[in-house]
Amino acid sequence: MISRLNLENILFLDIETVPETQYFSDLDETKQALWDHKSKYQRKEDYTAEEFYDRAGIWAEFGKIVCISVGYFNIQGDLRKFRTTSFFGDEIKILKDFKNLLETHFNQTKHLLCAHNGKEFDFPYIARRILIHNIELPYKLNLFGKKPWEVPHLDTLELWKFGDYKTYTSLKLMTNVLGIPSPKDDIDGSEVCRVFYEDQDIDRIVIYCEKDTIAVAQIFLRLRGDTILSDDEIIHI
Repeated sequence: MISRLNLENILFLDIETVPETQYFSDLDETKQALWDHKSKYQRKEDYTAEEFYDRAGIWAEFGKIVCISVGYFNIQGDLRKFRTTSFFGDEIKILKDFKNLLETHFNQTKHLLCAHNGKEFDFPYIARRILIHNIELPYKLNLFGKKPWEVPHLDTLELWKFGDYKTYTSLKLMTNVLGIPSPKDDIDGSEVCRVFYEDQDIDRIVIYCEKDTIAVAQIFLRLRGDTILSDDEIIHI
């Protein structure tokens, strides 16, 4: 039961991604052809490969990570704090800094990673980008040979499904139905590409990413039956 888990052993996280280049035309011919083939099922006849390229960020083979935000609990008696920080800038540095965090502070068997839809998106995306950049996988992301119960990942979407595989519930919807202040008060995921490439406003993306990380932690608290975090309990590092 998740109520028995020690909150201090969980690293909550969220990532923001964009297409690897601003424009489809910036890709070489081989990559353009590969994108055409990869995206054909999703776009059908409604869009050309070039018109659909602004959505390339959701595939690790055609996108890149521009921000990883993490949060963790520090609890001393009745005093509870949730600290958040973010890695952003050059993708290789983002991945190496995140890996360093895992290997220095969240490297024990008791430690878990938690994200919303993390098992389908965040965790595999980070792992794939790490391998693409020829970086050794950290233990917490290396699932090769692990049995399902040995995987150190928690997923608030999976917890909410209760075994129902037919439904996707967004982070925004979950915060609404669970009475949690919505993190989506500025941009949404569809705007990250524009904000990154056109506005060049990484700070806005970082704030958005950190709010999502806080929302994941809030959902996890509600699923445990705990009180959600107040603003005074959240610390941005």
